[in-house]
Amino acid sequence: MPNDTTVHQSLGTPRGAALPAVGIDAVDVRFRTRKRDVTALSGVSLDVAMGEFVALVGPSGCGKSTLLKLVAGLLAPSTGEVRLQGEAVRGPRHDIGYVFQRAALLEWRSARRNILLQAEMRKMPTAQARARADQLIGMTGLQGFEDAYPHELSGGMQQRVALCRALLHEPPVLLMDEPFGALDALTREQMNVELHRIWRDTGTTVLLVTHSIAEAVYLADRVVVMSPRPGTIREIIDVGLPAERDYAETMARPEFAEATAHIRGLLGTAAAGD
Repeated sequence: MPNDTTVHQSLGTPRGAALPAVGIDAVDVRFRTRKRDVTALSGVSLDVAMGEFVALVGPSGCGKSTLLKLVAGLLAPSTGEVRLQGEAVRGPRHDIGYVFQRAALLEWRSARRNILLQAEMRKMPTAQARARADQLIGMTGLQGFEDAYPHELSGGMQQRVALCRALLHEPPVLLMDEPFGALDALTREQMNVELHRIWRDTGTTVLLVTHSIAEAVYLADRVVVMSPRPGTIREIIDVGLPAERDYAETMARPEFAEATAHIRGLLGTAAAGD
């Protein structure tokens, strides 16, 4: 990556990738309430390359989560098209992973059995699923807590279980909707470091919604800055940081300061969730 921070509006596939993992082409989302018609997204186009980490930031209600639902096939665009690995999204996609703000674990199942719930729903071969679960448990530092129940786990550990569950079937695309928003600041930092390492280890394409500018810049290759509703893409920032990122060292880099300051300026705020 370049060492300087470059700002650009990207409508094509970044870095010359032949086929984007996610393609969003001229998408509008409109819906009707009791009192009025609402345009949630307007003219949104974005390509996310295979293995890329892209973060979405913007004001509350600007359509960030709506974009994730479009990619997941949980919502259909009013106009435009969404594609996953070149295939048009026509309904709910079962090949993706999805992590929400709340871990949403089943209280009567252990950590391991919560992870393996994904395998049961997908009818994965038992031996394959257990081996993959063990791999993810080791990758996320959950060893020794495999048999613990959700009430015995901290918030950060619960989110690690949810992340393992989402990655169990090795999805090509992982969608994350403010996954660390409910955690305390220290745990959130630790989860940022863990997520970045796991992303590098797995090569999964990640699309993350966050209200934290610092989180977005630390984790992502590119940060998509959205406007207030109707949501449009204001700018896309290539953060220009090294692929391997020590947390404290990254926070002190001039590229980090430049990118976060620029995004704050775009959002018209001095903090925006940091």
